[in-house]
Amino acid sequence: MPRNRTVLEVPGLKLKSIRERLDLRFRDVEEASYRIAAIHKNDEFCIAISRLADIENKGVVPSIYRLYTLCSIYRQDIGDVMGWYGVDLSQMPADSQVTELSRTHAVKFKPRGEGEVVMPLSLDPGFDIEQTSFFSRVVQKWGKIPLQMLQGLDLRQNAYGCIGSSDFTMYPVLHPGSLVLIDESKRKVVNGIWRNEFERPIYFVETREAFYCGWCTLADSMLTILAHPSSGVAPRMFSYDSEAEIIGQIVGVASLLEPRRRRKEN
Repeated sequence: MPRNRTVLEVPGLKLKSIRERLDLRFRDVEEASYRIAAIHKNDEFCIAISRLADIENKGVVPSIYRLYTLCSIYRQDIGDVMGWYGVDLSQMPADSQVTELSRTHAVKFKPRGEGEVVMPLSLDPGFDIEQTSFFSRVVQKWGKIPLQMLQGLDLRQNAYGCIGSSDFTMYPVLHPGSLVLIDESKRKVVNGIWRNEFERPIYFVETREAFYCGWCTLADSMLTILAHPSSGVAPRMFSYDSEAEIIGQIVGVASLLEPRRRRKEN
């Protein structure tokens, strides 16, 4: 064990401490693992006594199956236990940015129910939300709050998508590389007259081959995805339901004003 780590900071010893606190013997864990393996019809879930001893005392990292078994038996959150081994699931969305995908795609990461998020706790009393402001100077205090505090927001109806780095369909309204918030409850194409391009709904569409976003029209079961006039992208037409499905309406966006490629060149 490294000198600068206490007993309870070593994953194997933490698991051992939990097992002993639950008054479970090696044999109890082994027998329980066999029952779990039988349920799933997969021997990978089994944990022999010798393997459990190696995990606890020799620093052996359990496989994903054995980690699942231990967390099930010990009633531990598997994400937390993975964190003990240096795998922080909350970092996956950030780590995904090391790969630049040229095609527009769905983002399947799900927010974990626990943890903390950095948010502004207090703002300058003179802050006027209707006026353009330098937000960094408006925030008087930053702090961490539990993610559970955000449960009052109805995030369940929302999904997320990422505009591909080569997808200029809705540029300059949506920049390539933008992260978009999708309201899955708004899947019906709305026809109407809009005063400007920002009022017209933008939809996130899934086809057999790719994801697209754009303004949409629906006529005679044909879905047409319209691009922004400045993009130079031609309209795309699909047979609705059989070839294309509307995931929802884009209701929010986060993007960098300067494309990543330009920043690299500079």
